[in-house]
Amino acid sequence: MGAQRQQTEEEEHQSPTTRTYWRWSKQDFFPEPSFQNFTSYRSALSQTYPRLKNRLFSRSTDANELITLQKESEKTLQKCLTWWDLIWLSFGSVVGSGIFVITGQEAHDHAGPAIVLSYLASGVSALLSVFCYTEFAVEIPVAGGSFSYLRVELGDFIAYIAAGNILLEAVVGAAGLGRSWSSYLAILVLLVANGIAMSGTRRTSWLNWVSSIVTACVIVFVIVVGFVHGKSSNLVPFLPFGAKGVFEAAAVVYWSYTGFDMVATMAEETKRPARDIPIGLVGSMSMITVIYCLMALALTMMVKYTQIDVNAAYSVAFEQIGMKWAKYLVSVCALKGMTTSLLVGSLGQARYTTQIARAHMIPPWFALVHPKTGTPIYATLLVTILSAIIAFFSSLDVLSSVFSFSTLLIFMLVAVALLVRRYYEKDVTPKNDLVKFLVCLFVVIASSLGVTAIWNSNGKGWIGYVITAVLWFLGTLGMVLLPKQRVPKLWGVPLVPWLPSLSIGMNLFLLGSLGYVAFWRFLISSVVMLVYYVLVGLHATYDVAHQNQEESKLDEGL
Repeated sequence: MGAQRQQTEEEEHQSPTTRTYWRWSKQDFFPEPSFQNFTSYRSALSQTYPRLKNRLFSRSTDANELITLQKESEKTLQKCLTWWDLIWLSFGSVVGSGIFVITGQEAHDHAGPAIVLSYLASGVSALLSVFCYTEFAVEIPVAGGSFSYLRVELGDFIAYIAAGNILLEAVVGAAGLGRSWSSYLAILVLLVANGIAMSGTRRTSWLNWVSSIVTACVIVFVIVVGFVHGKSSNLVPFLPFGAKGVFEAAAVVYWSYTGFDMVATMAEETKRPARDIPIGLVGSMSMITVIYCLMALALTMMVKYTQIDVNAAYSVAFEQIGMKWAKYLVSVCALKGMTTSLLVGSLGQARYTTQIARAHMIPPWFALVHPKTGTPIYATLLVTILSAIIAFFSSLDVLSSVFSFSTLLIFMLVAVALLVRRYYEKDVTPKNDLVKFLVCLFVVIASSLGVTAIWNSNGKGWIGYVITAVLWFLGTLGMVLLPKQRVPKLWGVPLVPWLPSLSIGMNLFLLGSLGYVAFWRFLISSVVMLVYYVLVGLHATYDVAHQNQEESKLDEGL
């Protein structure tokens, strides 16, 4: 056993320059002691309960995510992005076909001209999540994005559940966009987009920038024409379906804002994270919110909401005002939007996968960065292959519900993690303050769930809403009265705890609007994730954590 361990250590410490990138030995996939042979694996399984107890609330550190884990990739990701790149990466990732497809449908069926308020409400919710992501991305600029943030603040187990949902979100999101092309072209467009992403981050960013500029010009054209040919009389009545219709539509159009989290994973490749990330993320999402509101208003001014074609809203609207040729421009713009969303998504999904592999929750082979392209080719290929398979055999309605649940769950957990980061620091926060914080956090989450439950039960009375709103306010106010244990060094979310608390509430509200089918799909996928964790992920991360502890003790002794 000693000779075997010595050989393993020699392989692990072998100079990366002498090892080829294109390798796939068992040691590259399962280098941990628990998987050396059947006897060691059986021994590891017999220790499942104590290991699970050990890892359940074990938290990573900023230094571990920033320094230690990056060594698993052997080569570093290239720092080549600026705030300008991040703005357009966010634009390309978020502004897809959703705005052209969903707007007409929701204006016609649920909101009427007030669809502009639906986009505003969803934009505010998305912006709250952007604030939370931005503080983390500045403080912990690594490829893992939300996975790393949750691992540092909420512990290894919750981070694993998040990792499973992140991978599910990545694969399903790419599959959904690919499926939008057609059953036959889905696979081809996925291969092309991911092939470009593997060729280099800078090249991908440049292509996205050029195509996004074209999209922006088309959108400006749509807005200008809409206001020039629009009629204010089409906006009356403004709220034909009432406030309920506005929020029902908001829950649907929210998906037009998703994708910015993929850009947060590019923090490790950003030249000046403290400056570039806030400008890139917050700036782009503010701009996108304004654009979406203007596009929604332009549509409802051109066409009476009752006469909107739910299948091709903008194209038919241009026909009705005598600009039939413009519908082809809109179609090309929507198609290009799907393509750039796939392109940027390919970058972000591979970075998520890379950091998850660095933590050994999946084989560390997927964390390797190619020395020439500076990109994680294996991680990109993993997402590409899985997305292509799912896109070929699944339908859009199934893909969208799974994607929506995973996305909102991650956004909610990141907001919780931000509050934990501000109010709790291990071995520093007094126990009484920790208990008070946890009580306040529980009240915020419970009251948010209460509002969601009342809304979905079609409760018409105002008493239930008042009680839950007051409880949410008191829970958040309780946090205000507690001392903060950490102040952001470079850039922080304003109005903490109010904004993160509001983000929790809004994300839970939108989660509750998805219906029971989405919950069942989430539960089924979670069971599969837990089986893998108990059989593989738990033991791999346990070995790595103890190996790091031994190395730290050795360093201290020296």
